Amino acid sequence: MTAPITRRTLLSLAGITGVGLVAAACSADEPGARSSTEPGSSGATGSATGGAAAERPSATGIEPAELPLAGGVTVTVTGTGLSAVSGVTVGGVAARDVVAGAGKVTFTAPHQAMYTAGSADVALFAEPVEPVPSANQTSDGNGSQANDGQVGATQDGAASTPTPTAAPTPDASTAVATTTVSYAAQTPVDRQLEYAMRHWADYNTVEYGTMNPIGGDCANYVNQTLEARGWEQRADWYNRAGGAEHSPTWTYCPAMDPWLDQNAAAFGLTRRTSDEREHVRVGDIVMFDWNGNGSPDHTTIVSEVFTEADGTIRIKSASHNQDGPYRDLDEMITVQHPGGTAWFHTIDA
Repeated sequence: MTAPITRRTLLSLAGITGVGLVAAACSADEPGARSSTEPGSSGATGSATGGAAAERPSATGIEPAELPLAGGVTVTVTGTGLSAVSGVTVGGVAARDVVAGAGKVTFTAPHQAMYTAGSADVALFAEPVEPVPSANQTSDGNGSQANDGQVGATQDGAASTPTPTAAPTPDASTAVATTTVSYAAQTPVDRQLEYAMRHWADYNTVEYGTMNPIGGDCANYVNQTLEARGWEQRADWYNRAGGAEHSPTWTYCPAMDPWLDQNAAAFGLTRRTSDEREHVRVGDIVMFDWNGNGSPDHTTIVSEVFTEADGTIRIKSASHNQDGPYRDLDEMITVQHPGGTAWFHTIDA
């Protein structure tokens, strides 16, 4: 009898123990309980969302670290988490052709806002940044505004063509990552536009005088920029003694235009119509005819070539008479001088 009783006792005890084990195994399903493999527990391998947290964007390098004033080169920013980037500004100017990946962002550098050497912030944004044309300024400088002979409103006047609708450039404080780069005058075009922007309002009268008293300073100004580009004065093209001695080809548009044609091979020039804008580059020469008589009345130097989203090419130029750094070509021949025409001498060499 003893053996059967002992056996039943042991089986009974085992049954009780088994119940306890089952209860223990189910206790994780009770309210407030957490499995060791449940997301968020100390043994979890992922985050509460089931994956690793997004990597915070960081820029650790930039190449090249120095850019030409005229921009146009491809820049590569390296770092981590950069696939979030959709827009870039350099010195507050939007870059084009932005392509982002996890480890790098590439873009085409814009020109420096006023073609001035120095450091510039590179800001990377999560949202796209739409490029917009540079805004013009005007100044009477040395009293040259009236010599343009304009009949319409000036570009900063109420009758001007309205600025295209576009989102404002975002503040760098909202960037997801930043770094810095520097601009320098690396090329002949850089040196030409650096000079043009330095003297569009502040005339260099010490070296070249002003031709406003004899009809206008536009050709004098454009030719100064060409000398800054590297052109050398010669017997048939010169301005000496602070403007006291000068050739008509330097100071008078109707003499300058045919002289450029005659010396096209020497300077690597091509004469182009207003419809050939796809060939125009920063630093090229623009001639304007206000009255349709075939003789130029005005000349400027191209300071920006901007392609709109619809493919329209806009040309901005710097000039004296009217003094301005980014005058819009189409506005000049429609609003300011209705019926005017324009053509180019592109510098292809």
